[in-house]
Amino acid sequence: MCKRCEGHGGVGEIAVLLDADGFSGRFTEPGKVVVYRRCGPSFTAEREMELAFNRSRGLAELRSRMSELLQFLGPCKVFVAKSASGAVYFELEKAGCSVWEVPGRPAEFLDSVLKGEEEAESVAAAETVEIPVPVEVSPGRFFVSIKEVQGKTPLVSSKQVLQEFICRAGFDALEVVCDHVPPWIEVEAQRRGYATETEPRGKNEVHVRLARKTAAR
Repeated sequence: MCKRCEGHGGVGEIAVLLDADGFSGRFTEPGKVVVYRRCGPSFTAEREMELAFNRSRGLAELRSRMSELLQFLGPCKVFVAKSASGAVYFELEKAGCSVWEVPGRPAEFLDSVLKGEEEAESVAAAETVEIPVPVEVSPGRFFVSIKEVQGKTPLVSSKQVLQEFICRAGFDALEVVCDHVPPWIEVEAQRRGYATETEPRGKNEVHVRLARKTAAR
């Protein structure tokens, strides 16, 4: 694999069921499955297999073909077809695949599918991250560390963690541990009557202290 093909977000490959004309196909019709990988600005076909379900042979045939398909897909967990329903759809979902219904040729939709998957991964990552909240360490004095989320989860920002707390101005002092000083925090603190000071603490760690101006005299 070339270096340009490696590490595009968490989505490594996208599988597409194609009909005889090169358009996304249906599970009810014979076709082939092509697995694409993002390589630089475009996608390249990595591997392919013929796929047809002989429904007259019953459930055993379906399971056999699905086993072959899942083995072929390997780590690929994104599957696109023109329409997806029934037993094949549920088997793919059960195997942990994200199934998309998109008509057209792969060149027309692969970028959109990739973007959608990456956005979904970002949302999922944010939902699994515990958003830190300031903790009162002594009367009126609070502490919070945002290093664990700062710059690592796009949907969890320093403003999301701190702005509402600072705007309420219900504290005498707040110490924030971060890997860089949030650019908005000094202005917001000044507006609410707090003085700020920063203290670097080694590599990628800064302590920002907000103190009520009347209390700091």
